[in-house]
Amino acid sequence: MTETATPTASDDIITEPSHHPYCRPKDAATLILIDRSSTAPRVLVGRRHDNVVFMPGQFVFPGGRVDKTDHRVPVAAPISAELQANLLKGSPKTTATRARALAVAAIREACEETGLCLGRAAPGATKPSLDGPWAPFASAGLLPDPSGLFLIARAITPPGRIKRFDTRFFSADASAIAHRIDGVVHAEAELVELAWVEIGSQPLAAMHPMTKKVLAELKNRLSAGPLRHDAPVPFFHFYGGRMQMDLLPGG
Repeated sequence: MTETATPTASDDIITEPSHHPYCRPKDAATLILIDRSSTAPRVLVGRRHDNVVFMPGQFVFPGGRVDKTDHRVPVAAPISAELQANLLKGSPKTTATRARALAVAAIREACEETGLCLGRAAPGATKPSLDGPWAPFASAGLLPDPSGLFLIARAITPPGRIKRFDTRFFSADASAIAHRIDGVVHAEAELVELAWVEIGSQPLAAMHPMTKKVLAELKNRLSAGPLRHDAPVPFFHFYGGRMQMDLLPGG
């Protein structure tokens, strides 16, 4: 059963009048990498280039649109049944194939934007046959591994924005990073700076309001212990002129 949270005054910060014709949200995925090697958990954020159209100059988590090839890329292990079940909840509906593609897209985007690749050694001595954005995995003898991902939140960009996304926010432990590519983050790249920061500290305070809501959910879940698939998943979407949060039952 879905629980609906009543909007509060703080939600007004996310609303705005419609300025652009309606466009259907594009499926997208974001990956929040968590370092729990010290007392306080830290998350990886990157500062976007000042000249990009979407959220210029802001600190964000790596992510982007699902690519048409994400559903058929071979993986080291499938997504868990619990994660798939969570991804199928909410509306618009998601197919099992699309759920897999969303998790894989989060890994691809993180590797493309940060140079940090989540994978596992491919079976056998032959390098996996991967190209394009997956070439770094092939060169390292890896296949992407979405089996350790958790769904933290889902959010759909309100109508009237120049770009709209139906974004799934995943998390993964930093220990899953199996390969690092140098030179991905630089002054002319999409992300010009990376930083591991404690939740609740700068530069997180200056992040987009929706991102901060997702971070608050992550903080609550981390405070309860290891991440679990049976925790309710907040689903942020625009309804009746305001941003609304539904709680999708986990598990």
